[in-house]
Amino acid sequence: MNNQELQRGLEERHITLMSLGACIGVGLFLGSAKTIELAGPAILIAYVVAGAIMFVIMRALGEMAIQNPVAGSFSRYAKDYLGPLAGYITGWNYWFLWVVTCMAEITAVGVYMHLWFPDVPNWIWALAALVIMTFVNLITVKAYGEFEFWFALIKIVAIIAMIIIGLLIIIFGFGNGGIATGISNLWKHGGFAPNGMKGILLSMQMVMFAYLGIEMLGVTAGEAKNPEKTISKAVNTVFWRILIFYVGALFVIMSIYPWNEIGTAGSPFVMTFEKIGIRQAAGIINFVVLTAALSSCNSGIFSTGRMLFNLAEQNQAPASLKKVNKGGVPSLAIILSAAALLVGVILNYLVPEKVFAWVTSISTFGAVWTWAMILLSQLKFRKNMSPEERAKIKFKAPFWPYGNYIALAFLVVVIILMGFSKDTSIALIVGPLWLLLLVAVYYGKGINKQTKKNS
Repeated sequence: MNNQELQRGLEERHITLMSLGACIGVGLFLGSAKTIELAGPAILIAYVVAGAIMFVIMRALGEMAIQNPVAGSFSRYAKDYLGPLAGYITGWNYWFLWVVTCMAEITAVGVYMHLWFPDVPNWIWALAALVIMTFVNLITVKAYGEFEFWFALIKIVAIIAMIIIGLLIIIFGFGNGGIATGISNLWKHGGFAPNGMKGILLSMQMVMFAYLGIEMLGVTAGEAKNPEKTISKAVNTVFWRILIFYVGALFVIMSIYPWNEIGTAGSPFVMTFEKIGIRQAAGIINFVVLTAALSSCNSGIFSTGRMLFNLAEQNQAPASLKKVNKGGVPSLAIILSAAALLVGVILNYLVPEKVFAWVTSISTFGAVWTWAMILLSQLKFRKNMSPEERAKIKFKAPFWPYGNYIALAFLVVVIILMGFSKDTSIALIVGPLWLLLLVAVYYGKGINKQTKKNS
């Protein structure tokens, strides 16, 4: 095998479940209470609106990925259509975004394992998770795909089971003494939107962050067996499935329990399973959330490795990072990402929790940057075409160009809204500083000249 050639080992079922697994994470199981606290039952509107924006973004990415399926797609597209600097920033920003996200997920593994093994230090489980997931990613892309398929399936089955059980409680009073709860809790306790439009807007940045990971479909483009079929189907179906999972799960939870009581007695998922007499609910959900953390870590190592591989191909990272092993995997890029994660695990035990939370705010800022680059790249991609070339596009993004403009305006609003929350306002300082640092390195190290020379 060519030492710079990735394997096309990801099948349709892998890619579909991977994109679902990357989005449906710990936040839905344990963190949904925070968004409900801000917007009340009207949080359903926020998820639908945010989902519609993500659909526009994903169709824009899908159009480019099917025409030109390469690893680390949106970094390459930013370079090709917006310039080398845009590609450089987008690639390294996305790498760091996932490294930071994975630091939190690996640490979470230790916290979840503590429930079953309270005498074992958390850092041991965090280290074990990192080693195992790195090993899986170093075998073959198909091995990664299989692990992610089953990890994602566990989460999805848990959510579907919760939705079905919840509907039985709502309609038939199952587990509630035969008394149907109905859905009146959606408008009782202060109304459907108890905190008005302000509550919906303030929740929007957290809701958008919940969708982080869906763009990973583009990263898989270079290793999909049949990109045209697998990516187009995944883009069209994943959006609807995620919307159903998020909106469906929260609709059921808020119908059964008053919105202003959710989060005061533990995870809503645990509460729902316990309501029908499953005493081991806490253990079951702990297992599901553990797989959710491992899934996110698995996806993160995959994404970071491919993004470094792509940056190396563009001469924006050391050339050694574009070498692949016998299994067709960019091993050095994966090992470097894993090493960065190891540093993150150590730092997470040395620095105060609040400081680490500030660092993770880069993920939110970085996600918005990535989505904006996808939209801007696709605008330029289409504008550079002749009418004849546009007619031959295999997977056209709908509502072009107005959908792009609306989605970009929405992302700007999300950034502005970050300034109204103590938890996210730090991102408006850290995010731009991180981008300025990348620009300084780009020109200071002469990467701009090297990129032009080799392009």
